Amino acid sequence: MGKDRQTVFMVDDDATNLAVGASALDGYYDVLTLNSGQKLLKVLERNIPDLILLDVEMPDMNGYDVIKQLKEKGETEQIPVIFLTAKTDGESEYEGFSLGAIDYITKPFFPPLLRKRLEVHLLALSRSNELAEFNQKLKELVEEKTRAIIELQDGLLKTVANLVERRDGTTGDHVERVQHYLGILIHGMKKMGVYERESSRWDVDLLLRSSQLHDIGKIQIRDSILQKPGRLTPEEFEEIKKHASIGAQIISDIEEATSEQDFLKYAKIFAASHHERWDGQGYPNRLKGESIPLLGRMLAIVDVYDALVSERPYKEPFPKEKAVMMILDGSGTQFDPALIEVFKSVLDEL
Repeated sequence: MGKDRQTVFMVDDDATNLAVGASALDGYYDVLTLNSGQKLLKVLERNIPDLILLDVEMPDMNGYDVIKQLKEKGETEQIPVIFLTAKTDGESEYEGFSLGAIDYITKPFFPPLLRKRLEVHLLALSRSNELAEFNQKLKELVEEKTRAIIELQDGLLKTVANLVERRDGTTGDHVERVQHYLGILIHGMKKMGVYERESSRWDVDLLLRSSQLHDIGKIQIRDSILQKPGRLTPEEFEEIKKHASIGAQIISDIEEATSEQDFLKYAKIFAASHHERWDGQGYPNRLKGESIPLLGRMLAIVDVYDALVSERPYKEPFPKEKAVMMILDGSGTQFDPALIEVFKSVLDEL
């Protein structure tokens, strides 16, 4: 069969009908004639045509039985089928269309009309395939561009976040570790079914990336405070506490200049609430219990954990075991008790 022409399989138990049909289509399509549904199904194991002309009334297996089998297999379900039949009643036509046929041609058929019907259907199929291919390429292009934008966004976020973190004497890896720990905590929450209703609405990838901005407010805190090797005075501590409110305001300012509201919504919650405490003694708004946004309660745990196990200008890193005990001791006072249970369940992954 030629590669440039479309292929048509014609199935009919009447040799005369096959000869007439093949003659009518010769020169326009590559035609294979078959005298039974069983033979068609056998040939379809090796070759897939562009279209099937299928007689309805055949012994052993009629056309309706054949099309049912075609539609049950992924390899053949999309092959367009046109029924050929001497029946002209509406009920028969309705059954054929209901089973998935694209047209219904009565016999004896007029050869030019048969060719025209095939031409119309195959042209429509070709256009449909072209459109599907175009849409797939467009989808791939959009996905590629989206990935590039996300990578650029991530790069900018990490750069800004790391610059902020380096100002207080850390290595800049803090934001990446917190992001990693937060992902582990979310996985543990889903596994344990903790706060399942709230978390089911999250875009986790977006949420994790936005967590990088949780300390962006430190950009307006003086170096002398951020890098102080000793204990802060009460006045200095009050100053550094402002970074939560400052961070939320910075993100609000960005919101006014962009349409990327979902990403910034997460970021603002993280910035504003990750220093609130379960007992209401945190800052900046002294929120208590579940009035603290869930994202803030989550980030509070992993943020403090990383601060404890990391070297800072004012302290050496604590051993993991001691840091864990300090976190657990904060259950019900500094931290959400339900989230502390999740934290305990994922300790081996930290």
